[in-house]
Amino acid sequence: MIQFSEAQVMIRDMVREFTKNEVAPRDQWMDENGFDHDLHKKLTEAGLMAIHMPEEYGGGGGDAITSEIVINEIARGSASVALFLDAHWLAADMILLHGSEAQKKKYVPQCAEGKVFAFGLTESNAGSDAAAIKSVAEKQPDGGYILNGSKAWITNSGVADYYLIMAKTDPAAGNHGISVFVVPKDAEGLTVGKFEKKMGMRGTATCELSFDNVRLPADSLVGDEGKGFMIAMQALDGARISIGAIASGLMQHAMDKAAAYARERTTFGKPIARHQAVGFKFADMAAKIRATDLMVWDTCELKRQGKRFSVEAAELKLLASRWACEVCDDCIQIFGGNGYSAEFDVERFYRDAKLLEIGEGTSEILRLVISSSVLGR
Repeated sequence: MIQFSEAQVMIRDMVREFTKNEVAPRDQWMDENGFDHDLHKKLTEAGLMAIHMPEEYGGGGGDAITSEIVINEIARGSASVALFLDAHWLAADMILLHGSEAQKKKYVPQCAEGKVFAFGLTESNAGSDAAAIKSVAEKQPDGGYILNGSKAWITNSGVADYYLIMAKTDPAAGNHGISVFVVPKDAEGLTVGKFEKKMGMRGTATCELSFDNVRLPADSLVGDEGKGFMIAMQALDGARISIGAIASGLMQHAMDKAAAYARERTTFGKPIARHQAVGFKFADMAAKIRATDLMVWDTCELKRQGKRFSVEAAELKLLASRWACEVCDDCIQIFGGNGYSAEFDVERFYRDAKLLEIGEGTSEILRLVISSSVLGR
């Protein structure tokens, strides 16, 4: 098991306290009302919006492990808030890792200031088949671009200040013709649709985007033309670690609620925690959480060392997302009829968990990634 540094332990304890006092009490409110702008301000004030960004750009200077500590701890209070941060970093990291020095100096410090970033790849007819996107950025004589198209299911849309949009600069080249652009929220021709009514993760904002002749300057291009698909896939590898960290935190949150209930609820003359049928559920849950944690920190270490981790991240997300659904389902069963009621939280956790099997690479796509590696294809 990885050993956290003294600084990382301090951050973990700080975020744990922050989550207990500021995040967890707002989770049900967000499920009913949507994105919490006041909580976003508190995340910014606590220095969490850019905790892993380099200090030279105004960030906290943490590494890949530090960022997942933050995600994991926050998910113990709200999976929605953890997903908000995950999506924010997914987009901002594309600039940090692939942007020009001028772009880094312009955009990365804004993370620490509380500006929100969003990652825009998915379209209504191009989800798992990401290379099938239809959005097009046509290059102009002055070196700029004109963007047309649309995006769907974009986490943080509607509250984001900047969008990292994938569009085709060479439609005939397939995934080799995709490029990445920074699009500010006030770009003329950008329309943000209504907020989606979702099954879970309701504390995150999700809207459709449409682009009608959006004019982008030349310096809006991130990385080289035609490298957008590769940049996006690398970013998703890192985000899949975050999904594992969210799954672990969400499972722990659900199990803690169920354990407290099981100690108090009495049937047949004793607390249900003392019935073997219930106790064995906690044994299975604890094992799944520990296994998830081991994969999270092991994959984080690969990322920190600069090694390839695409397959490991896929394996982590595949199992962690399934286990999160199973653990939350078991917690509902422990609560019995109360578990079906919104008063007792766990039904909300189950709804949140389901997104983990879909977003940032469905379980089916992850199986393709893993099996291709195992079989050498």
